Amino acid sequence: MTWLFSGLRSDEISRLRLGCIRWQHNGSPVPGDSRDVLAQDAVCLLDVPVHKTGTAFTKPVDPIVGHAIEARQALRPAQPQRLDRKTNEYVDLLFSVRAHPVAKYYINRTIIPALCRKAGVPTADIRGNITSHRARSTIASQLYNAKEPMTLFELQAWLGHRTPNTTQHYAKITPNALTKAYTEAGYFARNVRTIEVLLDRDAVTAGTAASGEPWQHYDLGHGWCTYTFFEQCPHRMACARCDFYTPKGSSKAQLLEAMENLQRMLATIPLTDDERAAVDDGQTALDALLDRLADVPTPAGATPRELAARPAANLLPIVDVRNAKPGHT
Repeated sequence: MTWLFSGLRSDEISRLRLGCIRWQHNGSPVPGDSRDVLAQDAVCLLDVPVHKTGTAFTKPVDPIVGHAIEARQALRPAQPQRLDRKTNEYVDLLFSVRAHPVAKYYINRTIIPALCRKAGVPTADIRGNITSHRARSTIASQLYNAKEPMTLFELQAWLGHRTPNTTQHYAKITPNALTKAYTEAGYFARNVRTIEVLLDRDAVTAGTAASGEPWQHYDLGHGWCTYTFFEQCPHRMACARCDFYTPKGSSKAQLLEAMENLQRMLATIPLTDDERAAVDDGQTALDALLDRLADVPTPAGATPRELAARPAANLLPIVDVRNAKPGHT
């Protein structure tokens, strides 16, 4: 139980001392028999001895570890103190048999093979041999990927690492946690919008689309664009009135909407950072986008600056593709 749930190194486990478990409730030690203390009512604290990267420290562990260690202490016969090889002081070691401390390699050579045999599982898997360090790395990853996860620095303190760089090797992000983070980031949803498209089925079936007759009509809110490669047009979010554009106030647009052979569909278009800012942030971002596109040729060939010089042509408002409904700008 100590190996599985305490997150200790094998050397730290073999050097645990009697009385290493303490119970606290509301910041104060719990009186009486700790076996009667419920997990939700008390915090189980484990005193970790001096280790290879730092001094002794105390950390919380699951109460199941505390109960198991206290059960071990109750059964442990009286034994003389033994020398702690790191501190050079004589102490009462928790895991000591017939006055001999349990070897640090006892977990790898005896405990783990015995547990694997009893469970009917191999002593090695895709990650290699199951060693004493496997439980430490596993519980570290679980704590880092929990519903309310530990931060990297909290996990560093819990594992007893000197620097967070070492902790990063243990803080493995699970595929589920990575998927959740990616979904919540909403990158694809933020950078893609939908726009309504009318498809002229008669133009397609009759073959006139092959001769250049418009058969796709992208709803810009204030008009229709018949440019076949609309998703590649740099002016699609701030449409200039080029030859592919039909304003909705014209009779041509009214005839188009009255046609019975049209099929309505929704198309998704990826947005650049400038275009997304123009959609989400308002007029300032739109003005910046228009300025940047002023000398970029439209699909018809002329630039917005040249089109603006014509008496009947002006730059039009931004396309509102957030609602994918005609008539909204």
